[in-house]
Amino acid sequence: MKQISKGKASKSKKNEREYKVLIGLIEHFLQSGKPVGSNALKEAGFADLSSATIRNYFFLLEKEGYLKQLHTSGGRVPTQKAYQYYAKEFIDSTVISPQEEEILATLRKNETKEIALYLQQCAETLTSLTNYAVFLSAPRFDHDFIIDLKLVPVDYHRFLCVIITDFGVIQTELLHADNKLSSFSIKRIEEYFHWRLTGRDKPENLSEAEEQLAQKFYNELMVRYIVGYSNFIDEEIYRTGFSKLLTYPDFHDTTVLANSLALFENAHSMRLLLRDCSAHGTLKFWIGDDLAPYATGKPNCSVLSIPYKINKQIVGAIGILGPTRMPYKQLFGLLRAFVDSVSETLTRNIYKFKINYRQPQPGTPYIQKEEHHLIGQSRLMLLEDKTK
Repeated sequence: MKQISKGKASKSKKNEREYKVLIGLIEHFLQSGKPVGSNALKEAGFADLSSATIRNYFFLLEKEGYLKQLHTSGGRVPTQKAYQYYAKEFIDSTVISPQEEEILATLRKNETKEIALYLQQCAETLTSLTNYAVFLSAPRFDHDFIIDLKLVPVDYHRFLCVIITDFGVIQTELLHADNKLSSFSIKRIEEYFHWRLTGRDKPENLSEAEEQLAQKFYNELMVRYIVGYSNFIDEEIYRTGFSKLLTYPDFHDTTVLANSLALFENAHSMRLLLRDCSAHGTLKFWIGDDLAPYATGKPNCSVLSIPYKINKQIVGAIGILGPTRMPYKQLFGLLRAFVDSVSETLTRNIYKFKINYRQPQPGTPYIQKEEHHLIGQSRLMLLEDKTK
């Protein structure tokens, strides 16, 4: 048997039985996680075949690289080649459980202009449904503005500023001060930020030094924000579910875990995978060695990805990362239903709240007419002053 395929399976009953044995073994292993013997497979729906016949099929499948035997006289387990074959066979699956459909129906009901927050919630929902790590790319949503700034002391001289926008984007910037600030000074500086953002409740108890530092911090943050906002050359990447992978025995080996998670931590590699998926416009998968071009090590994991749309136009992709032993047929169906729900909700909210979006574009920074004027103002009120 040189290659198992549906085409060959239709030519002879022998090849058809070999195909069914392979699929049956993979699905049995996906459920149990234990090597599959001939007797176990016979009891799992192959009563019409003798144990000797099943073992003969195992031998042929092992010879062709679809199965391997971990121990002499032990059962067989699927190889990466077997998973790749299985995934190809069920790539068009639309299987979804009633429980999953109920959860996705809740996603579709969401009405919000906090688009970034919604996408993060979608990622959290998907990682809960699959128990795998999830990552997604997103366009830049325009007409966003800062609604809050928070200061967190890191050490004697450094402060972490958390920038929160109206669409739910959270950005952090590290700032430096010559002197350590008390908690009361930090609170007063945050009150200054609030006044500059809203034009309301100007603080009256700031010392001269605190006001100078607050103005310096504020102006620095605004310049950084507008430059980052205008120069959009890479998709936004959201990631979650990192710890989910620790629950799988496949990742108990620290080397396997490190190689696989290195891919998840590499934003450039994730962007390449998601761009590839978006360019093809359809669901894709990478199993084991398929990921070699995107990783520095040898990842023993799988990635599934599917694009999502706004008004029928692909604007990003969603991916899941897990072990090679994944229930591909069920995941393919879930991912299709998931992106349908996300695409429908995004399209509806984009039109309802009149939100523009744009794809990454190298070259000239994207600055709207209003922003040209705002950048030139000495007080740098920028986008976040909604009262102007």
